[in-house]
Amino acid sequence: MILVLDIGNSQVYGGVFDDDRLALQFRRATRAESTSDEFGLFCRQVLRENDVDPAAITTAAICSVVPDMVHSVRNASLKYFGLRPFLLEPGVRTGLNIRYRNPLEVGSDRIAGAIAAATLFPGQNAIIVDFGTATTIDALTGGRDYLGGVILPGLRLAMESLDARTARLPKVEIRKPPELLGRSTVESIQAGLYHGNIAILKHLCAEIRAQYFAGKPTVLIGTGGFARLFEDEKIFDAHVPELVLIGLREALRLNS
Repeated sequence: MILVLDIGNSQVYGGVFDDDRLALQFRRATRAESTSDEFGLFCRQVLRENDVDPAAITTAAICSVVPDMVHSVRNASLKYFGLRPFLLEPGVRTGLNIRYRNPLEVGSDRIAGAIAAATLFPGQNAIIVDFGTATTIDALTGGRDYLGGVILPGLRLAMESLDARTARLPKVEIRKPPELLGRSTVESIQAGLYHGNIAILKHLCAEIRAQYFAGKPTVLIGTGGFARLFEDEKIFDAHVPELVLIGLREALRLNS
């Protein structure tokens, strides 16, 4: 079994693959100050609670956008699983042609998502929208050229900035509002977050298709914590919550 860990700014998203089957998924809050013992014990406990024997883990793979956590997580893997984990980082095989001016700048989670998109939709142009702490939109050609992307504030970050930077606007539940025009302050904020993001996504994805794919067929993939919020809008051709975990598994195979 393979233990895969996507260390994001807000959450650590983990999973266990049994061959190609994702047997388990779990999340915990990201805390850069976590020790290797805290993280290792957490992983072993969450595996046991889900009827997965920690001794069955034979390989581990990590991607991280929080550099301060890599040391603790690597040591946790060594101490509690006896495994030196694979880290998706610059210099490893990805199977992609990364067209960033400086490829070292691309977040490893974005690379993992692109690897998964190329695996799940071979030969197809793809636009990947990942709703995390930041919302990222990445473009990938059918020939595995990673063209670059767009980064904008995530839904929760946008909501919290309104709360922090205004005197009378509260934190709200992030959800689809009953109608476009809010009839209360809470509904108005929810409408701005929900419909504002729809407008941004539709515009940006349409422009990416037109400018980079010449209007050719392109699969639009949604992933990340808030992707399901927009399911009723039929924006995405595919919703793949575990996209980054799949990409980590494929990166591990490429580098075995």
